[in-house]
Amino acid sequence: MPAVLDTHAAVWYLLDSTKLSESVYSLIDGAAASGTPTYISAVSLVEVVYLVERGRIAADAFSRFMSELDKENPAFKVVPLDAHVASALRNIPRNVVPDMPDRIIAQLPSTLACRSSLATVACNPPESRQSGDAASSPPECRTRP
Repeated sequence: MPAVLDTHAAVWYLLDSTKLSESVYSLIDGAAASGTPTYISAVSLVEVVYLVERGRIAADAFSRFMSELDKENPAFKVVPLDAHVASALRNIPRNVVPDMPDRIIAQLPSTLACRSSLATVACNPPESRQSGDAASSPPECRTRP
């Protein structure tokens, strides 16, 4: 089963931090070995650059990310920040998740669910739904012609 990691979990994994549990290390390692992706958002790469510049994480953290992504079976697969992500972001209430990078990461499971269809899919924005609470219900997917 694919997993989505936030920026800190991905950084801790690459830096072999004790802040990450052994079960999460095992999940990521096992997924990489089996070819099952563990997803991170492209915004996490941007956050890593920012955190390195601020001296909050190791200076070589971004280089470690790039080296990992160049491997044959990388620990992570990067989900691009695109129009589908922006549309799905509206389903994450700002009062619940106020930080923009966290909101982008929080919506990834919905975006990935839409993208997992065999056909090209798009997530319907909340205002196009017939019923239900747009903030709490997952996005609907539709097949593009």
